Amino acid sequence: MITNRNLNPQTYRKIQAVEIGNDFCKVTRINEFSYDDLINNLDANKVIVKNIHVGINASEVNYTNAKYTPGIKPPFDIGMEGLGQIIAVGSNVTDKTVGTYVVYSYFGAFSEYVHIESSRAVPVPSSKPELLGLSVSGLTASLALSHVGHMTTGETVLVTAAAGGTGQFAVQLAKLAGNHVIGTCSSDDKVEMLKEMGCDRVINYKTEDFNAVLKKEYPRGVDIVYESVGGKFFDICLDNLASRGRLIVIGTVSTYTESGGLAGNNVNTMKLLATSRVVAGFYLLSYFEYAPAHMAKMVQYMHEGKLKVNVDNGGFKGLEQVGQAVEYLHAGKNKGKAYVTIAEDTKAKM
Repeated sequence: MITNRNLNPQTYRKIQAVEIGNDFCKVTRINEFSYDDLINNLDANKVIVKNIHVGINASEVNYTNAKYTPGIKPPFDIGMEGLGQIIAVGSNVTDKTVGTYVVYSYFGAFSEYVHIESSRAVPVPSSKPELLGLSVSGLTASLALSHVGHMTTGETVLVTAAAGGTGQFAVQLAKLAGNHVIGTCSSDDKVEMLKEMGCDRVINYKTEDFNAVLKKEYPRGVDIVYESVGGKFFDICLDNLASRGRLIVIGTVSTYTESGGLAGNNVNTMKLLATSRVVAGFYLLSYFEYAPAHMAKMVQYMHEGKLKVNVDNGGFKGLEQVGQAVEYLHAGKNKGKAYVTIAEDTKAKM
């Protein structure tokens, strides 16, 4: 094991779910653990990352509510993604070095330090929070549109919650592929943000009738829907899906904080059969083998100025304010990728 233990503390902290439930602040607690145990128990195929930023996702409450891990007993680690610096590598790790910045998608991210599989740590050039946006949010959009939506060129693509963490990527990637893009949002400032990203038609569903706009302006329907809201939004999207259209379900965020959570929609299968329409779910880990190539492509787009990553930390800092950031996201206040800064990047200041 190779390690950098400069300024090593005696303990480190992480957020754990101590109860099952979807009220994030109520069911979580910050607990302390031994730093020596963190270092000494490093698996040969893993690395230890000191987190600088952690991403905030709508589905955090699904993990605290044990919807993805039925039967799990508290306390358990939570958090889905982070960006930080490698401080130790296992004895079998030959492609990563101490000091490298990485982004990752791995359970237990809401922590000052994390053990993760080396294969899940993707090197990035700096600790800029925009790079964190490429992890869960960017990869979800890129992989879902490519491998599930089979997106080509000259299609009409509808993105719900288009100004959110993953929606912003779906909008821009669809435009880069040469498609007409419709985006939904909930405020005028988000309308302007989406127009700046090149969205062809922005629908503020607070001021316009979402269904009526689609019926009037897109009578033949839309070819691809990138859908994350669920509930009535899903029903409207399906009803306006073109023949041979593909509706990709990447979330049902409108149901996550309801009692019971993860409520699904009923689908009339005859409507699918008669028009050859497809409704498909997408779960990032099912396609993670393709992640490195898609990550490299998005990093290149960023460097070329073709992909703008909007990030929003809402002024939140430290593990103590992660819960507030989760509530901020579920209130629909974030513009772009929500995140929290956990620690200062001392390397960048050298």
